[in-house]
Amino acid sequence: MSLVDTVSILVCLAALFSYINSRYIKLPHAIGLMALALGASLVIVLLGRLELKFSGDVLDFIRSINFNEALMSGMLSFLLFAGSLQVNLVELLEQKYLVGALASVGVLLSTLIIGFSARFFFALIGVELPLIACLLFGALISPTDPVAVIGIVRKAGMSRSLETTIVAESLLNDGVGVVIFLVILELAARGRPSLAGAALLFLREAVGGMLLGLATGSVAYWMLKNVDHYQSEILTTLALVMGTYSAASALHVSGPLAVVVAGLLIGNHGRTFALPETTRIHLDEFWQLIDELLNAILFVLMGLEMLVLEVRLRYLAAGLIAIPLVLAARYISVSAPLRVLRRQGTPLGKSDWILTWGGLRGGLAVAMALSVPRGGWRDAIVTITYTVVVFSILVQGLTIGRLVRRAGASV
Repeated sequence: MSLVDTVSILVCLAALFSYINSRYIKLPHAIGLMALALGASLVIVLLGRLELKFSGDVLDFIRSINFNEALMSGMLSFLLFAGSLQVNLVELLEQKYLVGALASVGVLLSTLIIGFSARFFFALIGVELPLIACLLFGALISPTDPVAVIGIVRKAGMSRSLETTIVAESLLNDGVGVVIFLVILELAARGRPSLAGAALLFLREAVGGMLLGLATGSVAYWMLKNVDHYQSEILTTLALVMGTYSAASALHVSGPLAVVVAGLLIGNHGRTFALPETTRIHLDEFWQLIDELLNAILFVLMGLEMLVLEVRLRYLAAGLIAIPLVLAARYISVSAPLRVLRRQGTPLGKSDWILTWGGLRGGLAVAMALSVPRGGWRDAIVTITYTVVVFSILVQGLTIGRLVRRAGASV
Protein backbone atom coordinates (compact mmCIF):
# COMPACT_ATOMS: atom_id res chain seq x y z
CA MET A 1 0.00 0.00 0.00
CA SER A 2 1.37 3.41 -0.97
CA LEU A 3 1.96 6.29 1.44
CA VAL A 4 -0.90 8.24 -0.16
CA ASP A 5 -3.28 5.31 0.39
CA THR A 6 -2.23 4.99 4.03
CA VAL A 7 -2.67 8.71 4.73
CA SER A 8 -6.01 8.73 2.90
CA ILE A 9 -7.37 5.88 5.02
CA LEU A 10 -6.21 7.53 8.25
CA VAL A 11 -7.72 10.90 7.31
CA CYS A 12 -11.01 9.24 6.35
CA LEU A 13 -11.10 7.34 9.65
CA ALA A 14 -10.30 10.52 11.57
CA ALA A 15 -13.08 12.38 9.74
CA LEU A 16 -15.58 9.57 10.37
CA PHE A 17 -14.74 9.27 14.07
CA SER A 18 -14.75 13.06 14.42
CA TYR A 19 -18.25 13.21 12.91
CA ILE A 20 -19.57 10.43 15.17
CA ASN A 21 -18.07 12.06 18.24
CA SER A 22 -19.28 15.57 17.38
CA ARG A 23 -22.75 14.39 16.36
CA TYR A 24 -23.52 11.76 18.98
CA ILE A 25 -20.95 11.18 21.74
CA LYS A 26 -19.76 14.76 22.32
CA LEU A 27 -16.59 13.91 24.22
CA PRO A 28 -13.57 16.25 24.02
CA HIS A 29 -12.27 15.87 20.47
CA ALA A 30 -8.98 14.04 21.08
CA ILE A 31 -10.47 11.78 23.75
CA GLY A 32 -13.50 10.93 21.62
CA LEU A 33 -11.32 9.98 18.64
CA MET A 34 -9.14 7.67 20.71
CA ALA A 35 -12.14 6.10 22.46
CA LEU A 36 -13.82 5.38 19.11
CA ALA A 37 -10.58 3.96 17.68
CA LEU A 38 -10.22 1.71 20.73
CA GLY A 39 -13.82 0.58 20.30
CA ALA A 40 -13.21 -0.15 16.62
CA SER A 41 -10.10 -2.13 17.58
CA LEU A 42 -12.09 -4.27 20.00
CA VAL A 43 -14.70 -4.97 17.30
CA ILE A 44 -11.95 -5.98 14.87
CA VAL A 45 -10.43 -8.29 17.50
CA LEU A 46 -13.83 -9.95 17.96
CA LEU A 47 -14.21 -10.30 14.19
CA GLY A 48 -10.76 -11.88 14.12
CA ARG A 49 -12.03 -14.57 16.47
CA LEU A 50 -14.55 -15.42 13.75
CA GLU A 51 -11.64 -15.70 11.27
CA LEU A 52 -13.09 -13.11 8.91
CA LYS A 53 -10.76 -11.94 6.15
CA PHE A 54 -11.65 -8.30 6.83
CA SER A 55 -10.00 -8.35 10.26
CA GLY A 56 -6.82 -9.80 8.77
CA ASP A 57 -6.67 -7.02 6.18
CA VAL A 58 -7.06 -4.40 8.90
CA LEU A 59 -4.27 -5.97 10.96
CA ASP A 60 -1.98 -5.99 7.93
CA PHE A 61 -2.76 -2.31 7.37
CA ILE A 62 -1.95 -1.33 10.98
CA ARG A 63 1.25 -3.41 10.95
CA SER A 64 2.35 -1.58 7.80
CA ILE A 65 2.40 1.70 9.73
CA ASN A 66 5.58 2.42 11.69
CA PHE A 67 4.05 4.33 14.61
CA ASN A 68 7.42 5.43 15.98
CA GLU A 69 8.54 6.83 12.62
CA ALA A 70 5.14 8.37 11.82
CA LEU A 71 5.17 10.34 15.06
CA MET A 72 8.84 11.03 15.76
CA SER A 73 9.90 11.72 12.16
CA GLY A 74 6.60 12.98 10.79
CA MET A 75 3.92 14.60 12.90
CA LEU A 76 5.79 15.60 16.06
CA SER A 77 7.67 18.59 14.67
CA PHE A 78 4.49 20.20 13.31
CA LEU A 79 2.53 19.55 16.51
CA LEU A 80 5.27 20.98 18.74
CA PHE A 81 5.66 24.08 16.59
CA ALA A 82 1.90 24.66 16.52
CA GLY A 83 1.79 24.34 20.31
CA SER A 84 4.79 26.55 21.04
CA LEU A 85 3.43 29.31 18.77
CA GLN A 86 0.66 29.86 21.34
CA VAL A 87 2.88 30.00 24.45
CA ASN A 88 3.31 33.50 25.84
CA LEU A 89 7.01 33.91 26.60
CA VAL A 90 6.39 36.60 29.23
CA GLU A 91 4.06 34.27 31.15
CA LEU A 92 6.55 31.43 30.70
CA LEU A 93 9.39 33.50 32.18
CA GLU A 94 7.20 34.28 35.20
CA GLN A 95 7.06 30.52 35.86
CA LYS A 96 10.65 29.80 34.75
CA TYR A 97 11.87 28.29 38.03
CA LEU A 98 8.92 25.95 38.39
CA VAL A 99 8.92 24.94 34.71
CA GLY A 100 12.69 24.45 34.75
CA ALA A 101 12.56 22.27 37.86
CA LEU A 102 9.68 20.16 36.56
CA ALA A 103 11.26 19.70 33.13
CA SER A 104 14.67 18.63 34.46
CA VAL A 105 15.00 17.43 38.05
CA GLY A 106 11.36 16.36 38.10
CA VAL A 107 11.80 14.03 35.13
CA LEU A 108 14.95 12.44 36.58
CA LEU A 109 13.37 11.99 40.02
CA SER A 110 10.23 10.47 38.51
CA THR A 111 12.32 8.09 36.39
CA LEU A 112 14.13 6.75 39.45
CA ILE A 113 10.98 6.42 41.56
CA ILE A 114 9.07 4.58 38.83
CA GLY A 115 12.04 2.37 37.93
CA PHE A 116 12.77 1.09 41.43
CA SER A 117 9.14 0.79 42.54
CA ALA A 118 8.12 -0.98 39.31
CA ARG A 119 10.93 -3.50 39.78
CA PHE A 120 9.53 -4.38 43.22
CA PHE A 121 5.79 -4.39 42.49
CA PHE A 122 5.98 -6.09 39.08
CA ALA A 123 7.90 -8.98 40.66
CA LEU A 124 5.01 -9.54 43.08
CA ILE A 125 2.77 -10.63 40.19
CA GLY A 126 5.43 -12.65 38.39
CA VAL A 127 6.57 -10.02 35.87
CA GLU A 128 10.32 -10.30 36.42
CA LEU A 129 11.84 -7.35 34.59
CA PRO A 130 15.48 -6.39 35.20
CA LEU A 131 16.07 -3.05 36.91
CA ILE A 132 17.45 -1.55 33.71
CA ALA A 133 14.18 -2.35 31.90
CA CYS A 134 12.13 -0.77 34.70
CA LEU A 135 14.31 2.35 34.60
CA LEU A 136 13.83 2.45 30.83
CA PHE A 137 10.08 2.35 31.37
CA GLY A 138 10.43 5.10 33.98
CA ALA A 139 12.36 7.28 31.54
CA LEU A 140 9.85 7.00 28.71
CA ILE A 141 6.73 7.42 30.87
CA SER A 142 7.98 10.27 33.11
CA PRO A 143 7.91 13.18 30.62
CA THR A 144 4.45 14.62 30.09
CA ASP A 145 3.33 14.45 26.48
CA PRO A 146 3.07 17.88 24.78
CA VAL A 147 0.63 16.64 22.14
CA ALA A 148 -1.78 15.16 24.70
CA VAL A 149 -1.37 18.10 27.07
CA ILE A 150 -1.95 20.77 24.44
CA GLY A 151 -4.85 18.90 22.88
CA ILE A 152 -6.68 18.24 26.16
CA VAL A 153 -5.46 20.46 29.02
CA ARG A 154 -5.98 23.71 27.11
CA LYS A 155 -9.69 22.95 27.04
CA ALA A 156 -9.90 22.20 30.78
CA GLY A 157 -10.71 25.77 31.82
CA MET A 158 -7.74 26.31 34.15
CA SER A 159 -6.08 29.65 34.85
CA ARG A 160 -3.77 31.05 32.20
CA SER A 161 -0.66 30.82 34.39
CA LEU A 162 -1.32 27.20 35.38
CA GLU A 163 -2.04 26.28 31.76
CA THR A 164 1.22 27.96 30.70
CA THR A 165 3.14 25.96 33.33
CA ILE A 166 1.74 22.59 32.25
CA VAL A 167 2.04 23.28 28.50
CA ALA A 168 5.55 24.77 28.74
CA GLU A 169 6.76 21.91 30.93
CA SER A 170 5.44 19.35 28.46
CA LEU A 171 7.15 21.13 25.57
CA LEU A 172 10.51 21.34 27.36
CA ASN A 173 10.74 18.09 29.35
CA ASP A 174 10.78 16.12 26.11
CA GLY A 175 14.45 16.81 25.58
CA VAL A 176 15.43 15.74 29.09
CA GLY A 177 13.23 12.65 28.94
CA VAL A 178 14.59 11.54 25.58
CA VAL A 179 18.19 12.03 26.75
CA ILE A 180 17.60 9.97 29.90
CA PHE A 181 15.85 7.32 27.80
CA LEU A 182 18.73 7.15 25.31
CA VAL A 183 21.35 6.94 28.07
CA ILE A 184 19.53 4.05 29.77
CA LEU A 185 18.91 2.36 26.41
CA GLU A 186 22.63 2.58 25.61
CA LEU A 187 23.46 1.24 29.07
CA ALA A 188 21.08 -1.68 28.50
CA ALA A 189 22.76 -2.45 25.18
CA ARG A 190 26.40 -2.04 26.26
CA GLY A 191 26.29 -2.51 30.02
CA ARG A 192 28.80 0.30 30.61
CA PRO A 193 27.56 3.31 32.63
CA SER A 194 29.36 6.55 31.85
CA LEU A 195 28.54 9.82 33.59
CA ALA A 196 30.79 11.70 31.19
CA GLY A 197 29.05 10.11 28.22
CA ALA A 198 25.63 10.92 29.68
CA ALA A 199 26.62 14.55 30.28
CA LEU A 200 28.01 14.87 26.77
CA LEU A 201 24.86 13.36 25.28
CA PHE A 202 22.72 15.79 27.27
CA LEU A 203 24.75 18.79 26.15
CA ARG A 204 24.68 17.70 22.53
CA GLU A 205 20.98 16.88 22.47
CA ALA A 206 19.49 19.57 24.69
CA VAL A 207 21.83 22.55 24.37
CA GLY A 208 22.59 21.81 20.72
CA GLY A 209 18.88 21.54 19.95
CA MET A 210 18.08 24.86 21.60
CA LEU A 211 20.93 26.63 19.82
CA LEU A 212 19.83 25.18 16.47
CA GLY A 213 16.24 26.33 17.07
CA LEU A 214 17.47 29.80 17.98
CA ALA A 215 19.59 29.97 14.82
CA THR A 216 16.95 28.73 12.37
CA GLY A 217 14.23 30.73 14.12
CA SER A 218 16.33 33.89 13.79
CA VAL A 219 16.80 33.29 10.05
CA ALA A 220 13.06 32.74 9.63
CA TYR A 221 12.33 35.87 11.69
CA TRP A 222 14.57 37.94 9.40
CA MET A 223 12.79 36.55 6.33
CA LEU A 224 9.34 37.23 7.81
CA LYS A 225 10.29 40.77 8.73
CA ASN A 226 11.36 41.58 5.17
CA VAL A 227 8.26 40.42 3.31
CA ASP A 228 4.58 41.34 3.53
CA HIS A 229 2.86 38.43 1.77
CA TYR A 230 1.06 36.05 4.07
CA GLN A 231 1.30 33.06 1.71
CA SER A 232 5.09 33.41 1.61
CA GLU A 233 5.23 33.90 5.37
CA ILE A 234 3.21 30.76 6.08
CA LEU A 235 5.42 28.84 3.65
CA THR A 236 8.44 30.18 5.54
CA THR A 237 7.14 28.76 8.82
CA LEU A 238 6.56 25.38 7.16
CA ALA A 239 10.13 25.43 5.85
CA LEU A 240 11.34 26.43 9.32
CA VAL A 241 9.71 23.40 10.95
CA MET A 242 10.78 20.84 8.36
CA GLY A 243 14.27 22.27 7.86
CA THR A 244 14.97 22.58 11.58
CA TYR A 245 13.86 19.03 12.34
CA SER A 246 15.87 17.58 9.45
CA ALA A 247 18.95 19.57 10.45
CA ALA A 248 18.58 18.38 14.05
CA SER A 249 18.50 14.78 12.86
CA ALA A 250 21.62 15.31 10.75
CA LEU A 251 23.47 17.07 13.59
CA HIS A 252 22.32 14.53 16.23
CA VAL A 253 20.70 17.17 18.44
CA SER A 254 17.20 17.32 19.89
CA GLY A 255 14.71 18.03 17.11
CA PRO A 256 11.79 18.56 19.52
CA LEU A 257 13.69 21.18 21.54
CA ALA A 258 14.91 22.90 18.37
CA VAL A 259 11.37 23.20 16.99
CA VAL A 260 9.99 24.40 20.33
CA VAL A 261 12.61 27.16 20.61
CA ALA A 262 11.97 28.22 17.01
CA GLY A 263 8.22 28.24 17.67
CA LEU A 264 8.62 30.33 20.83
CA LEU A 265 10.74 32.84 18.92
CA ILE A 266 8.30 33.18 16.01
CA GLY A 267 5.22 33.06 18.23
CA ASN A 268 6.46 35.88 20.45
CA HIS A 269 9.21 38.04 18.94
CA GLY A 270 8.11 37.32 15.37
CA ARG A 271 4.42 37.88 16.12
CA THR A 272 5.18 41.25 17.73
CA PHE A 273 7.79 42.70 15.40
CA ALA A 274 7.70 40.83 12.07
CA LEU A 275 4.11 39.89 11.29
CA PRO A 276 1.34 42.29 10.24
CA GLU A 277 -2.17 41.71 11.60
CA THR A 278 -3.42 39.95 8.45
CA THR A 279 -0.53 37.49 8.50
CA ARG A 280 -0.98 36.80 12.23
CA ILE A 281 -4.61 35.83 11.64
CA HIS A 282 -3.81 33.59 8.67
CA LEU A 283 -0.80 32.06 10.44
CA ASP A 284 -2.80 31.18 13.55
CA GLU A 285 -5.64 29.71 11.49
CA PHE A 286 -3.22 27.66 9.36
CA TRP A 287 -1.32 26.16 12.29
CA GLN A 288 -4.53 25.54 14.22
CA LEU A 289 -5.77 23.52 11.24
CA ILE A 290 -2.48 21.57 11.06
CA ASP A 291 -2.66 20.94 14.80
CA GLU A 292 -6.26 19.68 14.69
CA LEU A 293 -5.68 17.46 11.63
CA LEU A 294 -2.51 15.80 12.92
CA ASN A 295 -3.93 15.43 16.42
CA ALA A 296 -6.96 13.66 14.96
CA ILE A 297 -4.79 11.24 12.98
CA LEU A 298 -2.47 10.64 15.95
CA PHE A 299 -5.22 9.79 18.43
CA VAL A 300 -6.91 7.49 15.91
CA LEU A 301 -3.56 5.75 15.36
CA MET A 302 -3.04 5.38 19.10
CA GLY A 303 -6.41 3.68 19.43
CA LEU A 304 -5.77 1.34 16.52
CA GLU A 305 -2.29 0.47 17.80
CA MET A 306 -3.96 -1.86 20.31
CA LEU A 307 -4.50 -4.30 17.43
CA VAL A 308 -0.79 -5.06 17.05
CA LEU A 309 0.16 -5.34 20.72
CA GLU A 310 1.37 -8.70 22.00
CA VAL A 311 -1.06 -8.64 24.91
CA ARG A 312 -0.58 -10.96 27.89
CA LEU A 313 -2.73 -10.82 31.00
CA ARG A 314 0.22 -10.46 33.37
CA TYR A 315 1.54 -7.52 31.32
CA LEU A 316 -1.90 -5.88 31.50
CA ALA A 317 -1.89 -6.47 35.26
CA ALA A 318 1.55 -4.85 35.46
CA GLY A 319 0.17 -1.91 33.47
CA LEU A 320 -2.66 -1.47 35.98
CA ILE A 321 -0.12 -1.56 38.82
CA ALA A 322 2.01 0.99 36.96
CA ILE A 323 -0.81 3.57 36.86
CA PRO A 324 -0.71 4.47 40.59
CA LEU A 325 3.09 4.22 40.56
CA VAL A 326 3.32 6.76 37.73
CA LEU A 327 0.84 9.10 39.44
CA ALA A 328 2.66 8.83 42.78
CA ALA A 329 6.02 9.53 41.13
CA ARG A 330 4.49 12.50 39.31
CA TYR A 331 3.08 13.88 42.56
CA ILE A 332 6.41 13.57 44.38
CA SER A 333 8.39 15.10 41.51
CA VAL A 334 5.89 17.98 41.31
CA SER A 335 5.40 18.65 45.03
CA ALA A 336 9.13 18.84 45.82
CA PRO A 337 9.86 21.97 43.73
CA LEU A 338 6.46 23.44 44.65
CA ARG A 339 7.28 23.25 48.36
CA VAL A 340 10.59 25.02 47.80
CA LEU A 341 8.84 27.80 45.86
CA ARG A 342 6.09 28.09 48.50
CA ARG A 343 8.75 28.64 51.18
CA GLN A 344 10.05 31.50 49.07
CA GLY A 345 6.61 33.12 49.15
CA THR A 346 5.26 32.10 45.75
CA PRO A 347 1.45 31.54 46.00
CA LEU A 348 0.75 28.21 44.31
CA GLY A 349 -2.55 27.11 45.86
CA LYS A 350 -3.55 23.51 45.15
CA SER A 351 -1.61 23.36 41.91
CA ASP A 352 0.35 20.23 42.92
CA TRP A 353 -2.78 18.12 42.44
CA ILE A 354 -3.63 19.83 39.15
CA LEU A 355 -0.08 19.44 37.84
CA THR A 356 -0.10 15.77 38.85
CA TRP A 357 -3.43 14.89 37.24
CA GLY A 358 -2.85 17.20 34.25
CA GLY A 359 0.53 15.65 33.42
CA LEU A 360 -0.85 13.49 30.63
CA ARG A 361 1.04 10.77 28.79
CA GLY A 362 0.42 10.09 25.11
CA GLY A 363 1.84 9.02 21.79
CA LEU A 364 5.44 9.98 22.59
CA ALA A 365 5.64 7.38 25.36
CA VAL A 366 4.20 4.72 23.05
CA ALA A 367 6.62 5.71 20.27
CA MET A 368 9.63 5.46 22.59
CA ALA A 369 8.44 2.10 23.90
CA LEU A 370 8.13 0.81 20.34
CA SER A 371 11.70 1.98 19.64
CA VAL A 372 13.10 -0.44 22.24
CA PRO A 373 14.96 -3.23 20.40
CA ARG A 374 13.07 -6.50 20.17
CA GLY A 375 14.03 -8.76 23.02
CA GLY A 376 12.87 -10.52 26.13
CA TRP A 377 11.14 -7.57 27.80
CA ARG A 378 10.13 -5.29 24.90
CA ASP A 379 6.56 -6.62 24.72
CA ALA A 380 6.12 -6.07 28.45
CA ILE A 381 7.30 -2.45 28.25
CA VAL A 382 5.08 -1.69 25.24
CA THR A 383 1.95 -3.21 26.82
CA ILE A 384 2.53 -1.54 30.20
CA THR A 385 3.19 1.81 28.53
CA TYR A 386 0.08 1.55 26.37
CA THR A 387 -2.07 0.73 29.41
CA VAL A 388 -0.81 3.80 31.28
CA VAL A 389 -1.32 6.03 28.23
CA VAL A 390 -4.91 4.84 27.67
CA PHE A 391 -5.73 5.55 31.33
CA SER A 392 -4.02 8.94 31.16
CA ILE A 393 -5.93 10.13 28.11
CA LEU A 394 -9.35 8.60 28.78
CA VAL A 395 -9.57 8.96 32.57
CA GLN A 396 -7.27 11.87 33.45
CA GLY A 397 -8.18 13.73 30.27
CA LEU A 398 -11.91 13.44 30.94
CA THR A 399 -11.68 14.48 34.61
CA ILE A 400 -9.00 17.20 34.67
CA GLY A 401 -11.56 19.92 33.93
CA ARG A 402 -13.75 18.79 36.84
CA LEU A 403 -10.74 18.72 39.16
CA VAL A 404 -9.76 22.25 38.11
CA ARG A 405 -13.27 23.57 38.78
CA ARG A 406 -13.43 21.83 42.16
CA ALA A 407 -10.01 23.07 43.27
CA GLY A 408 -10.44 26.56 41.85
CA ALA A 409 -6.71 26.32 41.18
CA SER A 410 -4.50 29.15 40.12
CA VAL A 411 -0.73 29.52 40.01
